[in-house]
Amino acid sequence: MLAAVMAFAACNSSGDMSVASPDGKIVLDVAADSSGVVSYRAMADGRQFARPSGLGFDMEVFRNGVAEPEKVSLNGGFKVTSCRHTRQDYVWTQPWGENKTIRCRYNEMAVGLSGNGGFLVTVRFRVFDDGFGFRYEVECPGADSLRVMAEKTMFSFDADADSWSIPANFDTYELDYRALPLGEVPDANTPVTFRTADRALYGSVHEAALEDYPEMTLTACGRNAGAAVFESSLAPWPDGVKARFAGSSFKTPWRTVQVGRRAVDLVNSALILNLNEPCALEDTDWIKPMKYVGIWWGMHTGVQTWKMDERHGATTENALEYIDFAAANNIQGVVFEGWNEGWESWGGMQSFDFTKPYADFDVAKVMEYAREKGVSVIGHHETGANIPNYERQLEYAYEWSQDMGMHYIKTGYAGGVPGGHKRHGQYAVRHYRKVVETAAAHEISLDVHEPIKETGIRRTYPNMMTLEGAKGMEWNAWSAGNPPVHYVTLPFTRLLSGPMDYTPGVFDVLLESTKHSPLRQKWNGLDRGDSRVNTTLACQIACWVVLYSPLQMASDMIENYEGHPAFQFFRDFDADCDWSRALDGEPGEFISVVRRAGDRYFLGAITGDSPRTLQVPLDFLESGKEYRAVIYADGPDADWKTNPCSYTISEMTVSSDDVLEVKMASGGGQAVVFFPAC
Repeated sequence: MLAAVMAFAACNSSGDMSVASPDGKIVLDVAADSSGVVSYRAMADGRQFARPSGLGFDMEVFRNGVAEPEKVSLNGGFKVTSCRHTRQDYVWTQPWGENKTIRCRYNEMAVGLSGNGGFLVTVRFRVFDDGFGFRYEVECPGADSLRVMAEKTMFSFDADADSWSIPANFDTYELDYRALPLGEVPDANTPVTFRTADRALYGSVHEAALEDYPEMTLTACGRNAGAAVFESSLAPWPDGVKARFAGSSFKTPWRTVQVGRRAVDLVNSALILNLNEPCALEDTDWIKPMKYVGIWWGMHTGVQTWKMDERHGATTENALEYIDFAAANNIQGVVFEGWNEGWESWGGMQSFDFTKPYADFDVAKVMEYAREKGVSVIGHHETGANIPNYERQLEYAYEWSQDMGMHYIKTGYAGGVPGGHKRHGQYAVRHYRKVVETAAAHEISLDVHEPIKETGIRRTYPNMMTLEGAKGMEWNAWSAGNPPVHYVTLPFTRLLSGPMDYTPGVFDVLLESTKHSPLRQKWNGLDRGDSRVNTTLACQIACWVVLYSPLQMASDMIENYEGHPAFQFFRDFDADCDWSRALDGEPGEFISVVRRAGDRYFLGAITGDSPRTLQVPLDFLESGKEYRAVIYADGPDADWKTNPCSYTISEMTVSSDDVLEVKMASGGGQAVVFFPAC
């Protein structure tokens, strides 16, 4: 890090390697010192934002068929050979998303470097109005193969910034978020979100276009002049190699830093998507957002099982009942977990069969009934992380699913990857890529649980519709659960990377219908018998808007929705939105979001532990029109701890000139549907 600072001090013409955002508010500089140490820094709004931060690699090179590699350090010894500037400004559309129309506008600087061992490296920087990204394009002419042993990318920001992150872990993202001064963070998975001490600037570090490389986490490596310094850490192969490539070249994912003046600027950023390649599919008409219900929550609460026994959830009878419910309630899809053979091996080396149903699940009858009712069936492939077993069946299973009329598949990887592989290493990244490409070839859309992190692949393969990748709803069924602060942290952290299948919408927040059921059996060691959903009912409704997913689930058992007045919100809700905007919020405190689908608008607001009242201008509504607002709010006596199910439904006529008062209880929320007035 000291060398990086010296590089800028010694470089008399850093402006020669400088690039600004199109609006001129972000300026990124690159410098090389006399030892060939290359570093970057960034200014935002005229103040130092990213402190000088080094770039480089430790590599192994195989040449001329020699068995032993040559070890090469690319942490210095660079010579700048070129610096080229270009720019782009265009508008692109996507078949679904928070916003279907997106502007991509950036200025680019490609810095060419020659280094030790004959390496040629281009560091390509793209600076947008909402942040910047950079990647390495590495070539070693004459090499047979290359290995990355360590990536030495550094990130340096003010140590006294507030931050929100989860610990670094190469096997799971289902960890609790921490709110810490940035200088006290020992390591973190990305996105890592932070706010300067004076609240003038917000930032988030992540990556984009993770295609054939291990994931990046951040490891603290000290402080320097008031800055917290982090180095990239990569998920390893079992032998310690970080990334391996046949041939003489490779490209890394983009290392990204989003920048905003308000916290919601990060939520509204399209930087991650804009750094991915355009859609690779010629036809996307078959990719459709939808709402869904399913046989799932009963297993997590312990009253049903995944395997076939007397408490089996995914039976033909239950499946037909769920299809009927979906058809009667304007819900387009259903999922049935535990429909296929293999669940009896759970807890060992799982070996599921992805085309063979249990004897009590008549898949042909279920699929035919769903077709008659106009309901889509989401197939379920729990792999248990047995990737070799899944890949052996992959092509046939997706061909079979397509022939059966299953155009959506939910995958899961709950278990340890065989062979000592990390779930987030290059081996697994390649697997997830293979799955999405196979699915696309069979016109199947995906909902991936226990995934590799979202990095914008949905732009290139929009059939990658939603992922889990954080602590979701199921934790509330068999543990102390997710606290209210979790819900108001996710939009500023995990959801910055892309959609999340959190599966919100439990109405029986105290689990009264299952907790005392004679069918209930404890199956998870974290279950203390007092589990519940730690929000109000109104917050659960609002989460359908706030926690974006193009496949949005009403996750409770359907008997808890039957006859419930508040379920009308989900009937009216449209998961296929055209435009979205986060209106206001702060990480860990609150957020309000509005989305438009056709001529209707949906507003969702949620708060953490503190009760809160927001004044929300309705200027997002179309000017000159009146709207009928149906408001689902916390009751006046609501509180997530003591009275979570108190709610009210009211109506009023509003226009774009009005300001709506949104009053929320502790752990509460509010959801509103705006219908154009007749």
